[in-house]
Amino acid sequence: MWIRAVTLLARLGLATVWLISGWLKAADPSQTIVAVHAYQLLPDDLVRPVANTFPFIEIAFGLLLLIGLAVRPTAVASGIMLLAFIGAIISSWARGLSIDCGCFSGGGVTAGIDGWDYATEIARDLGFLALAAWLVVFPRTWAALGPRSRQNFSGEPGTVVAELSMVKESQ
Repeated sequence: MWIRAVTLLARLGLATVWLISGWLKAADPSQTIVAVHAYQLLPDDLVRPVANTFPFIEIAFGLLLLIGLAVRPTAVASGIMLLAFIGAIISSWARGLSIDCGCFSGGGVTAGIDGWDYATEIARDLGFLALAAWLVVFPRTWAALGPRSRQNFSGEPGTVVAELSMVKESQ
């Protein structure tokens, strides 16, 4: 029972993160372009398309998790995206760039960014990655619309054990 409660909190928590992050970026597309450009990882021709796409991917992830549809695939995709974000932050830190990540607004070159700021951003994203990893292992939850994401209300004991067995079989 506690696993289902943690799963629901993880699902709604990660949904909230994606929805807020995506909404703030979509609301200020020019600032999102500045933030993506500041990482200096993409050719100039790709900065605008990536900056214009990321917010809507984040919003889609948030909506899918919020309604409980395709929870496991969305959690996997979230994990991949979070790993990319963590890699970009580490790359910026290693190259001595002084940028605000632009994860929840703003972003771009900013004076006074130090190792502590980067470490905090990485730790935060690792926390979000932990939520995604939890949802990969335990995708079933209450109030989910997806048939493979929905909690079985049969009340039969051992549903978590059965779900773990299904995870092992699918690998």
